[in-house]
Amino acid sequence: MFNPVPDGWERVVVGDLIARQFSGPSPTCEERNTQSEKEWGVLKTTAVTWSGFNEFAHKTLPQEYWGLKNLEIKAGDVLVTKAGPRHRVGVVVYVPSTQPRLIVSGKMIALRLKPKIEESAVVAGLLSQREAQKYLDDRTTGMAESQLNFTNTALLNTPLVLPPKDERVVISKVKESLDTQIRQTEAIIAKLQQVKQGLLHDLLTRGIDANGQLRPPRDQAPELYKESPLGWIPREWDAVPLGQMLNRIEGGWSPNCPEIRPSASEWGVLKVSAVTSGVYKDHEAKVLPVELKPRPGLEVKEGDVILTRANGNPSLVAKTVMVDSTQGKLMLSDKLLRLIPESSLLPFFLYFLMDFYKTRHQIAALVSGSSGQKNISQKQIRGLIVPQLTLYEQGRAVEKVQSINSRIICEHLELTKLKKQKFGLMDDLLTGRVRVNHLIDTPQAS
Repeated sequence: MFNPVPDGWERVVVGDLIARQFSGPSPTCEERNTQSEKEWGVLKTTAVTWSGFNEFAHKTLPQEYWGLKNLEIKAGDVLVTKAGPRHRVGVVVYVPSTQPRLIVSGKMIALRLKPKIEESAVVAGLLSQREAQKYLDDRTTGMAESQLNFTNTALLNTPLVLPPKDERVVISKVKESLDTQIRQTEAIIAKLQQVKQGLLHDLLTRGIDANGQLRPPRDQAPELYKESPLGWIPREWDAVPLGQMLNRIEGGWSPNCPEIRPSASEWGVLKVSAVTSGVYKDHEAKVLPVELKPRPGLEVKEGDVILTRANGNPSLVAKTVMVDSTQGKLMLSDKLLRLIPESSLLPFFLYFLMDFYKTRHQIAALVSGSSGQKNISQKQIRGLIVPQLTLYEQGRAVEKVQSINSRIICEHLELTKLKKQKFGLMDDLLTGRVRVNHLIDTPQAS
């Protein structure tokens, strides 16, 4: 199964490295983070991602589950998802740090390493390698591709090739250095996003005057503002139903598709996840079966404004993206809508309006449906009250936001490059193709 063992490395199974393994319950929970030092939370599977551990992806447990200290995760634990759709089973992460009173759910396994095996990042990396992932995938079973799982025993029997202690220490330091660069770039992106949100707030409450500058705020120039259903707005503006500025709204189609990404030559249907992050992701799609005839009228095109009509999470209903570019032959699903504006409304500005906090507040009050699925109707979308600006103001606002967007895109490209470098280097180090012996006992490793 493995390539020849590098000098000094040893064959082990996961069970040889751990002091204990544990899974928790999966009760019905409040869909919010814990808010006090008394409350306990349970991790969602989305806390365990290939990008790293996310302690904020948790729900508040019912009170009868509080205090389960034997299931509480600690820094240094390794977490592995064991139930869900195939692409979400076997995801591995180590916990560098975490808030207290969080436990694992029944859809994941926590591994607590033996004291002599301190390098949890290395163990998580070994479990992420191709051979270990194939071993788990071969032992994953279920009635459908969306409901798969493997046993704790399968995980504990997963074979690994373990580097010696001194090499594990250096590999951990190399990984931490790469992770630091990635975190710093992510922090820059987060800061730019905050700046962008502040600018959007000003553009949609104060706007741009004839000189191309932001109007002074109302407390400095009250004569420039008037009252409206949206509160105080510039006198040149009106507050109108969004439907007055829309040509039409188009719905989609959701045939039964396998969980396979379409190739460039195949037709596909966008998943809701293509939109919900606020960034258009054309790789989030399912292939259209060959026996079904595509509907070209539903094809997504550059310049489209798309929003989610329905989602299990109410905060993700009516999330909107602007399609700046897309691969061909992707269609809207029936959980997505395309907003087509009149000529008096720029598509990019429409995207701003849908993300405006006053619009989001209206949407939150309108969303309805069962506990498993929340919806918003086309009629409700048309009835949203939004500010109406001249094309001049819209255009200047778009220019200012696109300037920040360009900087964000550059940082995202840098982040992608760093992640690819990390993946390649860690793959080399964790398979022994590249040895770190020359770094041991040198200042870099001290």
